[in-house]
Amino acid sequence: MTDPVLKNIRILDFTWVLAGPYATRLLADFGAEVIKVQPLLPGEEDDFARGYYNTWNRNKLGITLNLATPEGIALAKKLVLSSDAVVENFTPRVMANWGLDYASLKAIKADIIMLSLSAMGATGPYRDYTGFGPTIQAFSGLTHLTAYPGGPPLGLGTACADHVAALFACLALLSALEYRRETGEGQYIDVSQVEAMVNLLGDAFVPVKETAFQGVYRSKGDDRWCALAVATDEEWQNFKKALGRPPWAEDKRFATSAARLKNKKKLDELIEGWTKTLPAGEVMSLLQAQGVAAGVVQDARDLAKAPQLKERGFFIELDHPETGRTISDATPVRLSDTPPSYSRPAPLPGQDNGYVYGEILGLSKREINKLRKQGVI
Repeated sequence: MTDPVLKNIRILDFTWVLAGPYATRLLADFGAEVIKVQPLLPGEEDDFARGYYNTWNRNKLGITLNLATPEGIALAKKLVLSSDAVVENFTPRVMANWGLDYASLKAIKADIIMLSLSAMGATGPYRDYTGFGPTIQAFSGLTHLTAYPGGPPLGLGTACADHVAALFACLALLSALEYRRETGEGQYIDVSQVEAMVNLLGDAFVPVKETAFQGVYRSKGDDRWCALAVATDEEWQNFKKALGRPPWAEDKRFATSAARLKNKKKLDELIEGWTKTLPAGEVMSLLQAQGVAAGVVQDARDLAKAPQLKERGFFIELDHPETGRTISDATPVRLSDTPPSYSRPAPLPGQDNGYVYGEILGLSKREINKLRKQGVI
């Protein structure tokens, strides 16, 4: 195997919670040296919080740094000199309050790349609003689309916005690195998590004439469902074949796409009369065998047992000194010559202080011990 594709890229990581840490985890999986800046005195955490942190911070180095002190800020600025990029996902005022905004970092290192991944973006009247996945999804308009007819918005049940924004962030940072390689110039990257989610809404913004019926239908078993979609007359014929051509499927109310959409409520009832007699997996298999789009609505147990994910090595195990052997999701991108690597669990607080402050910044052990006693690191 050749060297990791992001070898020799160093990222100073000020991120927290999910969106930022997921973005830098993706980069670390492909060989970037990510230096995670950790709070000097982390609060008391429960098992969930530790597991959450460990999931999103694998493959990273960890240093403790007190940014409430002038000495801590000075160390952060020295680390900028040795870094290719700085990544953060606070509200815009936070880095500026520390004197670590882009203008300040550029004065330290002219070609630095800074990525800010905030809820609303670095400009606009709402720039200082805080937000987490569910609130960002609500503000973007996505939550409005998640409801049963006549019912209130339900939301997605997960912080999808964090993952989506992280992917946009990775694409942007890789583009900026390539731009710098060609021009020698760094730049500031402003990613709005809300705008990233708005990008997913697609034709929800534009009135579009429906041409297919689709839905999620109850299947045999407790809380089991299967989603399916039929877009063309040819697919409708295949759909009928998969069902064994029941008499109701020949009704003139369902003879054309327009007729099926007009009578969708009745059609849904008849389809569910069939799907609820079979396990969701069997419904999917019968329809897919005839070329009809269908998929089981999978829960976590389904995913853990899914042969497709297992075959592709999607679930990985790492040994952590505190939590033991843990399972997490692999990076969903495979490069043939430089695949991702999973060699290191999330760092303990200050685990790499010696390497970062000693080898990268060149501080002596005496200087490091003094900073530790002063409460700087």
